[in-house]
Amino acid sequence: MTSPRRDAAQAAARKDARAAAREGVRAAARKDARAAARDAALKAALDEVRARCAVEERRAQDPVSFVHRYTDPADQELVALLAASLAFGNVKALRAKIGEALDRLGPEIARVADDPRAVSARLRGFRHRVYQGRDLAGLLVGARQVQRASGSLGAAFAAELSRSGDLRQALGAWVRAIRTAGGLDRRPNDRGAAHILPDPEKGSATKRLMLLLRWMIRPADGVDLGLWPVPPSALLIPVDTHIEKLGYNIGLTDRRGATWKTAEEITAALRRFDAADPVKYDFALCHLGMLQQCPSQRDPVRCEGCGVKAVCRYWDE
Repeated sequence: MTSPRRDAAQAAARKDARAAAREGVRAAARKDARAAARDAALKAALDEVRARCAVEERRAQDPVSFVHRYTDPADQELVALLAASLAFGNVKALRAKIGEALDRLGPEIARVADDPRAVSARLRGFRHRVYQGRDLAGLLVGARQVQRASGSLGAAFAAELSRSGDLRQALGAWVRAIRTAGGLDRRPNDRGAAHILPDPEKGSATKRLMLLLRWMIRPADGVDLGLWPVPPSALLIPVDTHIEKLGYNIGLTDRRGATWKTAEEITAALRRFDAADPVKYDFALCHLGMLQQCPSQRDPVRCEGCGVKAVCRYWDE
């Protein structure tokens, strides 16, 4: 037998448990509602930044502009690889060096790249940061051999992605094929040869490779070209200093540093807004970052006019 006092205590405990469960459900609902409101505000801000981006003006300042000067897909692929590979550091300086390399190579890049000696001769004396002419020559000669063997660089990459089903593994295999064909792997202690086409399986965000993939895979929209037979949903966002900073500031990631994991987290967050084309925001966000020179702190003067100010962790009250 149980005592009335014990029965009452048990009944009270059950009542408290039910009340706690109901409060837990309500708290979860409030949390979900806040998250939904936050996502709606974030998507609105991202869409507004994209809509306000002066695409033609900004493209003229972007390395992708060089790719649009060519019409032959074989040339476009090689120019895109060259431009993306040199796309780091000061924008004015890197654009000047991309222009110099293309002027040296002439208007028919693929045809010239069929002749390793001609490529080496034309690029002799070329220098940019850690690169010498032979590094760029190895890149182009190797890429041209892979291009001819598979029909296009895009076909070669799509085949690797189909085999592995994993972006990182596919890109790693694609990179190794170009490095081997161009002889870059025969200079493992040469910083230029190692850096010009990095290994994505080492953990960095490989921003320049992701930039190349975005240019080649995303639908043609005046910036990207949509040349490769790969769905845009497979892409990861190119993480440079601007995207890493903005991604953290607006809550797309809590990670710091341009790592593969950071790129995955930012892209996963963007997939909530467009699962089929998550990196469509990259061009506008990156150029916003360059123009705004985000201070990563609450700064009324420097933050004025920033398109993501309303959802920035430093301004979100």
